[in-house]
Amino acid sequence: MRNDGVDSRWRGRPRVVLNHTIVPVLDRWVGARFFAEMLGLEVGAPAGPFVPVHVNAELTFDFDERGRVEPGHYGFLVDDATFDDLMRRLAVRPGAPFGSGPENGWDRGINHLGGGRGVYVRSPEGHSYEFFTVAC
Repeated sequence: MRNDGVDSRWRGRPRVVLNHTIVPVLDRWVGARFFAEMLGLEVGAPAGPFVPVHVNAELTFDFDERGRVEPGHYGFLVDDATFDDLMRRLAVRPGAPFGSGPENGWDRGINHLGGGRGVYVRSPEGHSYEFFTVAC
């Protein structure tokens, strides 16, 4: 890594940032609230057919109920404080399925892959939201 914090593997490559993704759900408000509540985020005002949740300064999840819902997987690298906050929120939601990994079902545990901590959370539509503190 260089002194400016940029990993040398990316030097000279174009900067590409995921700006938004559409998350298919049965009810756009339910999907957006579920996701936002996990991370302590705000649900935004509707933008056309979408209900957005701003994940950070560069990424918005746009919840859309117009199409067919196929469960997807969304992985997030988070810092330790965000992970701790997420786990506190999940602990008080007995109906929220979460667990240490797909092979363990929704065991309400965490994993320690790569020396960090990770958890999978299942949304009402069956999406798998993965949160981990160390990229593997």
